[in-house]
Amino acid sequence: MSKVWRYGDHVDTDVIIPARYLNIAELKELAEHAMEDIDVDFASQVEPGDVIVAGRNFGCGSSREHAPLVLKEKGVQCIIAESFARIFFRNAINIGLPALEIGSDVEKIATGDEIEVDVRLGEIKIVNKNIIIKTNPLPEFVQNIANAGGLINFVKGAC
Repeated sequence: MSKVWRYGDHVDTDVIIPARYLNIAELKELAEHAMEDIDVDFASQVEPGDVIVAGRNFGCGSSREHAPLVLKEKGVQCIIAESFARIFFRNAINIGLPALEIGSDVEKIATGDEIEVDVRLGEIKIVNKNIIIKTNPLPEFVQNIANAGGLINFVKGAC
């Protein structure tokens, strides 16, 4: 089971990883500043396998690839949102971080909920509420990219 970190609408890439830290070259160190402008506890308390759930337009703002990278580095299993900024969504997929758009069903999920996510089936189970949300599964080729650890690894494996 995964713990939920819940955020609202329009969480932009400057909040996910503030620009003032982009001079840090080491990803592990950079990730220690993930989400700190919106949630000072996130980087120190998120655990591998946890899930971020957000409202509309998650990842808006710049095309900063660092944003999904720091979340993946912190062990985030996937991101579930009402909707994503397109460039963030593509960057997440490119690094093998699953992102599921579930529309208004996102309102059923709260901070601290325990969920199980099956991106292959497009199923999110909110265990503590005994609710199952069905959504479109990620296309098989996107799942293959995620399973390979990202687009670069996927392409290397195909060659």
